[in-house]
Amino acid sequence: MALSLRGSLKQVIYGGNDGIVTTFAIVAGFAGAGADGAAQIGAFAVILFGLANLLADALSMGMGEYLSARSQHQVYRRSLRETRALLDRAPQQGLAQLITGFHAQGLAEDQATQAAAAVMSNTDAAAAQILILDQGLTPPDRDNPALNGMVTFVAFVCFGLMPISPYLIGVEPAHQWTTAIICTLVALTTLGLLRVRATDENAPQALVETVGIGGLCAAVAYGVGWVLGG
Repeated sequence: MALSLRGSLKQVIYGGNDGIVTTFAIVAGFAGAGADGAAQIGAFAVILFGLANLLADALSMGMGEYLSARSQHQVYRRSLRETRALLDRAPQQGLAQLITGFHAQGLAEDQATQAAAAVMSNTDAAAAQILILDQGLTPPDRDNPALNGMVTFVAFVCFGLMPISPYLIGVEPAHQWTTAIICTLVALTTLGLLRVRATDENAPQALVETVGIGGLCAAVAYGVGWVLGG
């Protein structure tokens, strides 16, 4: 499986958004808990907790994506074996499923029948097509669980570093919180633009959704810190 933005968009968005929210939650929690912002507690604490959470959660997310993809592969293979066995036992039932599925996709009855008959000439092709039509399961041949996990991990770390970057590079304490907010908005906007580039969807809508959802999570983190910090 070749690495591409479109092919890895799910992992980039998933990992990137979670990375941003994870580390900004640390910064926002400290800022909400202290009257003078995160600077009152110290940049060292933000960096320590931020990096610890970033690396631990990135590994967890990457491994979770890998295991999830592996499980999906196993589910597909089992379903394919069961469908092949069904076709061997009851080919007419399989033919009827194909006709129904093709007809539901817009083919006329006679066209659906002809297409189903043609597909039934190859058991493997028929089984794969039934899984697509009936269960929405697609062949995972081009899906690489290890690559999915790696992309999720890298996206999580790269985007997750943005909210704590003002503390890492030594921005003046009085400006760290404001700069962290700006960096977070830049990271969320970049994530939205990557989504637009890969999907060619409406840019304002994609940006509003990406920045809005991430911003909402960040606001909740700040609110929790403020409430608990009293």
